[in-house]
Amino acid sequence: MKRKLIPLMLAVSAFLLPMTAQAADTAPEDTDSGNIPLLRDYIHGKTDKIPEGFDLNADGVVDTYDMALMKQFKKQYTLEPKGSVHTGDATFYGGGYVGGCAMLDPVSTDYWIVAMNYYDWNNSQLAGAYLEVIGESGTIKMLVTDELPEGKKGDLDLYTDAFPLIAPVEKGRVPCSWHIIPRDTAADAPVTYRFKEGSTEFWAGVQVRNHKYPITRFEYLDADGNFVEIPRRNYNYFETRFLGAGPFTFRITDIYGNALVDKNIPLIEPDVDQDGHIQFPD
Repeated sequence: MKRKLIPLMLAVSAFLLPMTAQAADTAPEDTDSGNIPLLRDYIHGKTDKIPEGFDLNADGVVDTYDMALMKQFKKQYTLEPKGSVHTGDATFYGGGYVGGCAMLDPVSTDYWIVAMNYYDWNNSQLAGAYLEVIGESGTIKMLVTDELPEGKKGDLDLYTDAFPLIAPVEKGRVPCSWHIIPRDTAADAPVTYRFKEGSTEFWAGVQVRNHKYPITRFEYLDADGNFVEIPRRNYNYFETRFLGAGPFTFRITDIYGNALVDKNIPLIEPDVDQDGHIQFPD
């Protein structure tokens, strides 16, 4: 469905969103959103229902210590204010729905797919991001499944059949803008996990899927009760030799600094999606 969008253009501080001649990123003013107000209402007794995953230090209690961690994570790991608008050039390519750098196969043909430039891809940080892309002829929603190594910051490479929906195909390259939106399949479903082929208690690769917003940090709870960050590969798997046999407690942080803890995740057959118990807030 085509929808008109009039982005709010505000200046962005250089340390958050560096500008280039090819892509000037803009963002609305950030507000107190996500997990923090939900937890504040719970602590102040305004609600007795607390969403699962708010026990950020995994001590069995949801309290002000978790609030402090939420504020710390929001400050430390926020990539950009929610609603930030990016600009660049849109092109198209003949890639299909399998084999993308994000390793999200199988990708549903219900989605238009797009490759992200190297700079915004940022070691697969925007893998699986859901975008609203605006061109001169229209607006479409697209799932990031691949990387565009030669692209400038802000550039997108659209699936061949998607490009005519935003601009005349004969132009080949056109200006576009885009921003991240919540993935539709995550509206009423939890995140999912996929273990990489070859995963055992001695080495494992884990991928997070069906996240409302892109994932920036992934940790596991070790035997000493400490959360340990797992390194991320450019092909969108978090890999480590120290995960163990499970079941696992994971702490996941999205690009807006929202962190959630997901408990009792077993190590199951590789290349099979399994549901978690949490989902990020709007």
